Amino acid sequence: MDGLLRIGQLAAAAGVSTRTVDFYTGLGLLSAVERSDAGYRLYPASAVDVIATIQQLEAHGVGLDRIAGAFSAPAADVAEVVQRLDSDLDSLRSAVEAAGPQARVLLAVLGGHADSLIRAAIDLATSKTAAV
Repeated sequence: MDGLLRIGQLAAAAGVSTRTVDFYTGLGLLSAVERSDAGYRLYPASAVDVIATIQQLEAHGVGLDRIAGAFSAPAADVAEVVQRLDSDLDSLRSAVEAAGPQARVLLAVLGGHADSLIRAAIDLATSKTAAV
């Protein structure tokens, strides 16, 4: 049981309720690794970081269905993701240049949201690197 947390311990360490842990477990975002002799689900200590990541993504408007899909997908090639983002930014620049005034406002809002998500991704990446 070394390094494993019961649901209440995990919830307290992550600053969420046990219902949130149950909900994330039901969605497949968290997995108990085993059960205690008393039948309690036991989670790895790393689940605290997973919950923090989920909450940070949710705060930036990413839906739980998309988060679950990302968690279940094979690890992305970072270079490929950066290349796709660069291509998307080029497309956004072209759209802004061709758009009328009202569309430019909408595109500016969307661009700000994208910027927020990119900063969140950088924060997540650097915090994971610093923790290693």
